[in-house]
Amino acid sequence: MSRTGPDDGAARAGSFSRMRIGVIGAGYVGLVQAGGLARLGHEVRVGERDEARLDALRSGRVPVYEPGLAALISEGRAMGRLSFHASNRKTVNGASVVFIALPTPSDDAGAVDTSILDGAIADVAPSLPAGSVLVIKSTVPVGTGRRISLMPAVAERDVRVVSNPEFLREGSAVEDFLNPDRIVIGSTDLHAAEILASGVYRDLPGERVVVDPASAEMIKYAANAYLATRVSFVNSIANLCETLGADAAAVLGGMGRDHRIGSHYLAPGPGYGGSCLPKDTRALEAMAECHGYEFRLLRAVMEVNEEQRDRIVGKVASAVGGKLSRATVGLWGLAFKAGTDDVRESPAADLARSLTSAGAAVRAYDPRAVLSMPGMEMAPDPLSAADGADVLLVATEWRQFRQVSPVALREAMRGSVVVDARNLLDAEAIRAAGLSYRGVGTGQP
Repeated sequence: MSRTGPDDGAARAGSFSRMRIGVIGAGYVGLVQAGGLARLGHEVRVGERDEARLDALRSGRVPVYEPGLAALISEGRAMGRLSFHASNRKTVNGASVVFIALPTPSDDAGAVDTSILDGAIADVAPSLPAGSVLVIKSTVPVGTGRRISLMPAVAERDVRVVSNPEFLREGSAVEDFLNPDRIVIGSTDLHAAEILASGVYRDLPGERVVVDPASAEMIKYAANAYLATRVSFVNSIANLCETLGADAAAVLGGMGRDHRIGSHYLAPGPGYGGSCLPKDTRALEAMAECHGYEFRLLRAVMEVNEEQRDRIVGKVASAVGGKLSRATVGLWGLAFKAGTDDVRESPAADLARSLTSAGAAVRAYDPRAVLSMPGMEMAPDPLSAADGADVLLVATEWRQFRQVSPVALREAMRGSVVVDARNLLDAEAIRAAGLSYRGVGTGQP
């Protein structure tokens, strides 16, 4: 593996002029990628087949919530560097680099379904300029880049296929694009790698990590699987702390001071969720099984994650005497994390489903996310969600929940128990208001 530091890339930036770039897919990743590249001075065309989404973008509306993204897209359009198109073939016409940023969902067995990506590449391949670079931004099974490079329409036009996985965190994706800690480039063609490292990304900081395509594809899965493992391990430690009467915050704080571990990703909660970690963890386990390797550690990670949801529901049930039927539960949060409106595989949404399935009436509030399900109603603000509740469940770590007066909360609730699945609230202030506080790893199950 070879690495090119950020200073080296900057030194060669002058060898690449403003580039025409195509981005196929105006989803979450595609929009951040397109807006970020326009900010870097490139001419970016985005192809999107969804008419409603295309109309929204052309009228200046961004169909996903991400801090800073709407301003980034608006800036690109105002500068004349960013445009949106219904035809993928027109999008790639004349482009020296084309990014594929399309969904790769899981199938019923947990494996990755690449049919959307394959169909788009088959569509645009005949229109790709000879000698252009085709960049796979989507998360794909290891070996996908090589498979695509052997497609006749790609090989005949001498199109170089490069893997360039994304590492965007929802809620800080724009900042992550503009200030990456590393840019992973998978290519056996050093010139194609150089086009990305010092051309496309010429003004970005971060280490350039140049590897073969299969290794680049694997880096994405390995990183997300490790993060999922870390979350499940932390939750297991927190659960054991409850049993033994230890303080998980103190334990994890002591762990985090070890430089080999660090303090990041050490917050216990309801488990990991979102569009990446669950899907990629399942996919890696399925890939391993397909090739005869039993990834027992990863299987345990997924099992612990599911069990953590059940444990939180158990805390809520305990707060109402063991029976959830006819109980009213106030729910703060639906998004899988603060800073986004994404409810895909959200722990909070899973908790809401479990509670309503058990017969509870759920009244939910989230600053950004909206979700409809039988047995749940949306409230206009946090106190309205807690009004008349037998128990309050904090499921997403929105900072504004900390600003709600504990006294006002106590007056609004019918019951007296707050189950804080994120350890977000001030436990002492909650107790001082006459409420019972139950967190994760706080010594009280």
